[in-house]
Amino acid sequence: MNARYQVLHDTCYRYDSPVSLAQQLAHLWPRECAWQRCTGQRLLISPEPTARRDEQDVFGNPLTRLAFERPHDELQVDARLTVEVLARPAADFALSPAWESTCAALAYSGRPLSPHVLEACRYRFESPYVHLKRRFVEFSDSCFPPGRAMLSAVQALMQKIFSEFTFDAEATQVATPLVEVLERRRGVCQDFAHLMLACLRSRGLAARYVSGYLLTRPPPGQPRLIGADASHAWVSVFCPVLGWVDFDPTNNVQPALEHITLAWGRDFSDVSPLRGVILGGGSHDPEVRVTVMPLD
Repeated sequence: MNARYQVLHDTCYRYDSPVSLAQQLAHLWPRECAWQRCTGQRLLISPEPTARRDEQDVFGNPLTRLAFERPHDELQVDARLTVEVLARPAADFALSPAWESTCAALAYSGRPLSPHVLEACRYRFESPYVHLKRRFVEFSDSCFPPGRAMLSAVQALMQKIFSEFTFDAEATQVATPLVEVLERRRGVCQDFAHLMLACLRSRGLAARYVSGYLLTRPPPGQPRLIGADASHAWVSVFCPVLGWVDFDPTNNVQPALEHITLAWGRDFSDVSPLRGVILGGGSHDPEVRVTVMPLD
């Protein structure tokens, strides 16, 4: 089983005053995964960049570097993607070890770590938007009783966030502290992913932030998923036995055919669709439009 989509991701900056120089980083190409492949991609940029370089970032995500060395008062970056998403095999949660055993396996104790465990360890620590605090451990205590299978505990945490928090696009901004999100019980997909990461990492588990898209039009008879028509975010947690397993706390589901993976990193700061530095410009806010259309 598979699904094919066309993704339109349009970003427009209109500046109060001309920008004389700019450097931009774009995470707009989907990374190749076992469960998806990108069969078509175009990046439309206006004005034409002075220089462009396509490469990979330190997390293995496709990255485009753009330089603009001529004055401009508007920047338009439009991504046009055709992506095929494949069905993922269901993870048997009963095969995952107890969450305490997983924490012990990820902790350095003088013994050599396997390459895949060592790679996962980079997602155990604090990052710019995800701080480790006792409050996050206390919030998730009911999900992590002693001896519980790790993936079952993670699923319970996903369900807890989904049931106790309200999706509210006006409640937070990118830099809203997680402790404030926890207190107000409101936010967006980015907040819920960061909160889930904080709860997992504060216990010593390895979890990464995944950015991507959701299907705009829901399947027949199914409810519309929150986050459609915008960039979406969810969490992937490392299990030593089963590898990386994804969870979407905004919608209380495990990502499948409706989720398109774009990039992953420690948090949003690593995989922002478009960010950079400019000289001039005055105040400005981006206008972003995302549309995901099924092709079959």
